[in-house]
Amino acid sequence: MATKGIILAGGNGTRLSPLTDATSKHLLPVYDKPMIFYPLSILMLAGIKDVLVISNPQHLDHFKSVLSDGYFLGMNIEYEIQDQPKGIGEALLIGENFINNDNVCLILGDNIFWGNYFSSVLKNVEKEFLRGANIFSYTVKNPEDYGVVELDKDHNVLSIEEKPSNPKSSLAITGLYFFDNNCVEKVKTIKPSQRNELEITDLNKLYLDESIIKCTHLGRGFTWLDAGTHENLLSASTFVQTIEERQGFKIACVEEIALSKGWIKKNELVDYLIDKPKSSYYEYIRALIS
Repeated sequence: MATKGIILAGGNGTRLSPLTDATSKHLLPVYDKPMIFYPLSILMLAGIKDVLVISNPQHLDHFKSVLSDGYFLGMNIEYEIQDQPKGIGEALLIGENFINNDNVCLILGDNIFWGNYFSSVLKNVEKEFLRGANIFSYTVKNPEDYGVVELDKDHNVLSIEEKPSNPKSSLAITGLYFFDNNCVEKVKTIKPSQRNELEITDLNKLYLDESIIKCTHLGRGFTWLDAGTHENLLSASTFVQTIEERQGFKIACVEEIALSKGWIKKNELVDYLIDKPKSSYYEYIRALIS
């Protein structure tokens, strides 16, 4: 069974105002590229070519102007509207027709991942994923601010809690999830929370109740960032800048990933670059094919 990807890029981005007064926070720059490139690159690294971008009505055309239909990446990118932010779980309901009979990888549009061999980790999860759910955990010093997963010594999931006052572990659940095709029907059984949202934690708990949820821990050598505040946006940009300037390659260069996977050919990339300006980002891509 194939796996499709969904990027949830909705909401009003009020924590980043006034930067978000004119456009979506997911199109703000994280150093040298739009934020949306980072979650898109994660789906690409997992080998996912069919992607649905969900955003609010006023910003949907902005995403289309950046990503179009995905043809320049050898992908299929579609779009749907989320009128009001009603929880991460709602993304699966909005994407029901898109998901159809396939499994799905859902990623939040402001989450940034980086790490050595992360591509291999993602591909292994996607390849082995057949049933249930697969979440990703990351050690944080303030777990009470996140959804928290508790694991036993064999990395089996024992419990999942949403922003607990007394966390059972320091393992935060990141904004990256693999779900089987039953996820839509499961979301339909969830009651909205006190903040009137379909909580992704409640969906994960349904899978836990059936003992069909796995957790992949992202340990040392991996980085997980949330670029949803001014401070975090700056930190993420600084992190990307440091890595790129130190090592000489780019993080989340979607054109490079598409080329490396054989989804596009060099001559297609040459044609694509004809009208692109001589920014450092596009000059990097030109150097790849020179």
